[in-house]
Amino acid sequence: MRKKTICGIDEAGRGPVIGPMVVAGVWVDEEGEKLLRDMGVKDSKKHTAKKREELSEKIREMFFHNFIVVQPEDIDALRQAMSLNELEIHIFAKVGGSRRADVYYIDSADVDEERFGQDFLKKLGFETEVVSKHEADVKYPVVSAASIVAKVERDRKLEEIRREIEPELGIPLGSGYPSDERTRLFIKKWIEKFGDVPPHTRQSWKTVQKIKADMKQQKLF
Repeated sequence: MRKKTICGIDEAGRGPVIGPMVVAGVWVDEEGEKLLRDMGVKDSKKHTAKKREELSEKIREMFFHNFIVVQPEDIDALRQAMSLNELEIHIFAKVGGSRRADVYYIDSADVDEERFGQDFLKKLGFETEVVSKHEADVKYPVVSAASIVAKVERDRKLEEIRREIEPELGIPLGSGYPSDERTRLFIKKWIEKFGDVPPHTRQSWKTVQKIKADMKQQKLF
């Protein structure tokens, strides 16, 4: 009898103004799901960076997985044609479609969980069961596993970006999130020095527009 295949999909880096978004999928059977529980897999945010890296290595060694890194310039281009939720569904479906599963567990970015699941299923292009929930990365170990793989890959990419651009200013880049004062200051200082935003910046983000507008306003006085 064929074992039931379960796929969990999640993202890391949806909101940052600097750096890519990573969407990851992990495929397991019911025995694999139990193994994830036994390994102590839970939402990536509840693990230390060191623990996430250890778990990510184990998950990638033990289970079929796939991830897509969506670069800032691609996010900007796609945002011209679709909302951020639609973009996420588009990438979720590309990851999920790389191997069929009997059930897909996905972390809903939409306030309407059911709508997010239905939109994902349409993009997927074949009939299957979809469970779309808020905080799926907390509720389902297979989504927790995907969140860990995505988060570790996103952190690695951000570290590469730091090594590339921080020496140009000699100040920390920060987390890349709009709420991080260090990140906003880095963007401002980069514009002051080079006349444009740093590489790997999502230029469609309101944060960038606000920083530019504030700097322009300051020049008037």
